[in-house]
Amino acid sequence: MIMNKNERIDDLQNGYFIIQDKTKFCFGVDAVLISDFVDLKKNKDEKILDLGTGNGIIPLLLYSRKKNKITGIEISKENTFLAKRNMFFNNISNDICIINGDIKNVKEIFKGKKFDIVVSNPPYMNSGGGILNEDLDIAAARHEVFCNFENIVEAASYVLNHGGSFYFIHRPNRLTEIIVTLKKYNLEPKKIKFVHSYIDTEATMVLVSCKKYGKEMCKILSPKIIYER
Repeated sequence: MIMNKNERIDDLQNGYFIIQDKTKFCFGVDAVLISDFVDLKKNKDEKILDLGTGNGIIPLLLYSRKKNKITGIEISKENTFLAKRNMFFNNISNDICIINGDIKNVKEIFKGKKFDIVVSNPPYMNSGGGILNEDLDIAAARHEVFCNFENIVEAASYVLNHGGSFYFIHRPNRLTEIIVTLKKYNLEPKKIKFVHSYIDTEATMVLVSCKKYGKEMCKILSPKIIYER
């Protein structure tokens, strides 16, 4: 495995490893949280799609839990190549497919193909919020540069089977917009879990699961507290 001077190999502590470029966007706790939040059925082979897979961290984390067939789509050619290298490095390229493509074009890319589960760790900030990083790949991981939240929801709804599930993580301050957008595309919120850095601080992230054409009933789960003081 040929690596450049900016790359490192991190042990995911689950039997798998990930190559990361220190000059690019490296995964954080949000990728771990959303991967743990996904409900994987023990006795069912589920087809999974990760929208905006980056270096492939979510497929790696999900695959370590259950050996499903997983597809990741990523718009950055550089990140796509790195994600493919990560699957090859872990000898799981036959089960995890990485595609270079635009989420906004899923109707052409996945024509006639449906998934049981769609996962996404989308950019949290809209295009007008905050300062954009000079590196486009890092900027796109944080800001809605290449797509916005509605684009992601529309894509998820299109590729999901009837009754399929969509899981994602986002910011609580956009929750009203999030729910309105989900319902617009027939994705009914079923579970919401707020994430707090400490027990006495405001929520910084929110985990959401939805079901395509699901009935109107949503549970607010116990919060996730990341750190102890």
